[in-house]
Amino acid sequence: MSVKTEATRKAFGAALAEAGAQDERIVVLTADLGGSTQAGVFGKQFPDRFFNIGVAEANMMGIAAGMAMAGLRPFATTFSVFATGKAWEQVRQVIAYPGVPVRIVATHAGLTVGEDGASHQMLEDISNMRVLPNMRVIVPADGPEAGAATHLLADYDEGPVYLRLARAAFPVVHEAQPSFTLGKVDLLAEGSDVVLFACGVMVSRAVEARKLLAGEGIAAAVVNVSTIKPLDVEGIVSWAHRCGCAVAAEEHQASGGLGSAVAEVLSEHCPIPLARVAVHDVFGQSGPADELLTHYGLTAQDVAEAARRALRQ
Repeated sequence: MSVKTEATRKAFGAALAEAGAQDERIVVLTADLGGSTQAGVFGKQFPDRFFNIGVAEANMMGIAAGMAMAGLRPFATTFSVFATGKAWEQVRQVIAYPGVPVRIVATHAGLTVGEDGASHQMLEDISNMRVLPNMRVIVPADGPEAGAATHLLADYDEGPVYLRLARAAFPVVHEAQPSFTLGKVDLLAEGSDVVLFACGVMVSRAVEARKLLAGEGIAAAVVNVSTIKPLDVEGIVSWAHRCGCAVAAEEHQASGGLGSAVAEVLSEHCPIPLARVAVHDVFGQSGPADELLTHYGLTAQDVAEAARRALRQ
């Protein structure tokens, strides 16, 4: 039986167009990447509310902030390396600092950018964005959740949000579009021996790791942490208490991302063994997405081995 896959950026594009048909306040900005980010789906339907700012990401963030202050609901879209790298100062100064509700949607994050290589494989973006006061950070597990998050953001006016999406197609872990609640974990599978916290593409790897561990008599819970900030402290602590050891898996540098966020919570509220699956202080390289995940230790087998390591501790 084949596994259904879908790119989170594609689900975003479809959901954004649907939301745009319901709310004329929604405007979309692109830094000359409407096709790649799938924001162009909105642009084809609503060209009068679609603005190509060109290769000027810093300007795009400033314009989006002004639109938000004027009562519109802007989505500022580009690649992750540009949104959270090139334009970080503008995001900090004109979006996060005043707390204006700009929806920053960044695609092509992580190693799964693939052949574009290290210059475009943004592995530091979660860290860059979650450190900013007022900023919310979302990393959907699959296409259905990306669509649900997009619909939520279309109506969200409480402050800025960073939505991290991918180029490659991920295995779908939700049978239908889930109800998405900002700041709450999503339990995908029960377990009592070890809890696997994951985000993005690593959620599907955690689901597969659970099956591998079940064959060894290990009952692993799988918890999708798609909201990195605000983090669901209560949910994380609850599962840590139940299982006694944990894994955090992400397609990001080990420093500053999901694993760091989970470790901060556990150190304060429930000190237990935590094994981390991430990229460890190196840049990426050019190659097919799946081969890169294998090379950098981001497979289901790696998650399962991390669980065994946590259990031994």
